[in-house]
This record gives sequence, structure tokens and C-alpha cells, in this order.
Amino acid sequence: MRRLMLLRHAKTERPEPGEPDRERKLAKRGRTDVPVLGAYMARHGLVPELALVSPATRAKETWTLLAPCFARTPKAAYEERIYNAAPETLMGLIAEIKAARSLLVVGHNPGIHDLAVRLIAAGEAAARERVTEKLPTSGLVVIDLAFDDWSRLHARAGRLERFVSPRLIVAATE
Repeated sequence: MRRLMLLRHAKTERPEPGEPDRERKLAKRGRTDVPVLGAYMARHGLVPELALVSPATRAKETWTLLAPCFARTPKAAYEERIYNAAPETLMGLIAEIKAARSLLVVGHNPGIHDLAVRLIAAGEAAARERVTEKLPTSGLVVIDLAFDDWSRLHARAGRLERFVSPRLIVAATE
């Protein structure tokens, strides 16, 4: 069995005039959301063996804030192909992974969201509907896959294990 975790980067600042999209930084809310999500992930055993991270500043900052939340920092690789990737590109990248049983991809909408929707075939209906509607910043989609080789990844291969965001986590604790 494989576990794929898809994470949209945290909330970003609005771009400054002339600022390249890749260099946008996290907003204050993004910097406070990530530790909430990271604590939840650690508490629930959602710890990746490997993280593939977009090279965009906002994705790298998201990973930098998330990694210390785990008892052991997972291996990470910055992967150029994640930035502005279509779902097909992301699937191809994931299919190349050899060793990791649990994988986290930190990327961007619409690609991360579209990939999640494409992969999910089963799981709790209300959660699947929420994923289909929107993947917010710092939204995490956890998909379990019933095979042991990432190269077998295909559309509708997965079961939605859970969908969380910092807002959902906070609302559940109130």
C-alpha cells in the first residue's frame, strides 16, 4: 500500500508590482496555518518518507515551516516540474518514485487540486465532495493507494483517507 499526501502551499501575500509569481512569499496567515497543520499531521501519523516540493518561494516556505513538526525530518527534494504542473505531469513525477511508501507533494492549484480529484475513486462521500469543491491554501488531501509501486498510479486509483485544512482542524477543536 502507498499513501500520497497532496498539500497546497500556504496563504501568500499579494504580488508586488513586477514581482515574479515564483517569488511570492507566505502571508502572516500562511505562516500561522502551517504549524497547525503540521501538528495535526504529526499527531495523526501523517508523516511522509519523502516530500517533493515546488521550487516556488511559497512552497519552499511551506515545507520549511512544516518539516520541524515531525519527530524526524523527512527527506525532501525540490522538484522544478511541480511548479504550475498539470495533473498528468504530477502523476508522471510521482510514478518515478522508487522507495518511499508515503509521499508528500507540496504544490499549487489548479494542478494539485485537479490531481486529487482525478485520483480519488472512493472514500467518505462528504469529504470527497469537499475536495471536489475546493482545495484551499494549506489544504491537505490524503489518498491511500492499494498497490506497492508508484509506477502503477492511474486515475481513480485511490481512496480518500482524509481531507483537512487549518480551518477545519481549528473548527473541530472548538
